[in-house]
Amino acid sequence: MQTSREAVIVEPDDGPGPVTQFLASAERSLLIKQFTFTEPEFIDAVIERHRSGVAVRVMLNPARSSGDRANDETFARLQAAGVAVQWTNPAFYVTHEKSIVVDGQRAMVATYNLSPKYFSLTRDYGIVTAEPGQVAQIAEVFEADWAHDAWLPGEDRGLVWSNANSRVQMAEFIDGAQRTLDVQHPKFVDAVIVDHLAAAHERGVAVRVLCGGRHGISEGDVLDTFASLRTLVRFGVEVHKQKNLRVHAKLILVDGLSAFVGSMNIDRSAFDLRRELGIRTAVPTTVRRLAATFETDWGTSRPYQPPDPLKPHGHTEDDFPHDPDLAHE
Repeated sequence: MQTSREAVIVEPDDGPGPVTQFLASAERSLLIKQFTFTEPEFIDAVIERHRSGVAVRVMLNPARSSGDRANDETFARLQAAGVAVQWTNPAFYVTHEKSIVVDGQRAMVATYNLSPKYFSLTRDYGIVTAEPGQVAQIAEVFEADWAHDAWLPGEDRGLVWSNANSRVQMAEFIDGAQRTLDVQHPKFVDAVIVDHLAAAHERGVAVRVLCGGRHGISEGDVLDTFASLRTLVRFGVEVHKQKNLRVHAKLILVDGLSAFVGSMNIDRSAFDLRRELGIRTAVPTTVRRLAATFETDWGTSRPYQPPDPLKPHGHTEDDFPHDPDLAHE
């Protein structure tokens, strides 16, 4: 992990070590907001920091949109250890944000959940920022959600928030592409963003979309995702299916110069109903590593012809074993 004002984490390449180290680095305060938190190594690190006198607070999402509950055991264990833990702001249908703030000085914004599979089976990314305005805003939203207060973005700090400004920010980011646009996302369930991707291709931008096919896509979202991908193919956009890892990442690269990484899928619910957090960056070392990883994944991928969403018999996936717990929100 880099030690400059911004660092990038690539999973599963980097493993759980950078996250454990980040948690263990807290000396005064530790704020954690997570959709799914089940990795024992991370739970142990949080409890150890609490026992060392660090002011730890944890917010966990109570249930997935399906109603499944993944965090109950972690909640009980943290509570039994004396850690201040509560469920996330009920104003949001789901809190899908994955953030950690250490000592009010550094913050991690990630696409991965704090669960084992995201450090071994899926492509995911995290960015650690030490930019004071960004760290302060993430902490500010943590406090608002902890108190169940409303919050709206003020000054643009390079952060992207749902359900406040994420669709507009993502669309504007895509519109800024002049030469190349690389997209690594599992879901395509928002007509506005699909329209902006198609418009980028029409104006001469080389658009590449790296998707995960059927993996982790709910029955309801298959219709939109396959239809959207089929539409992009008809426009002439290069659409590939990732073969080396399951796609859980949410990455957009513009002209090889800037990147958009976050928790939000290209999904109406992600933009409108959920608490989500993304970050835009133009730090060269960060963008270079993200771009290099995309190229690696693209190099092992294959052109994808999405099946007709109305013909379920064509939705069979055989790249990886079915994982019922991998469900893209």
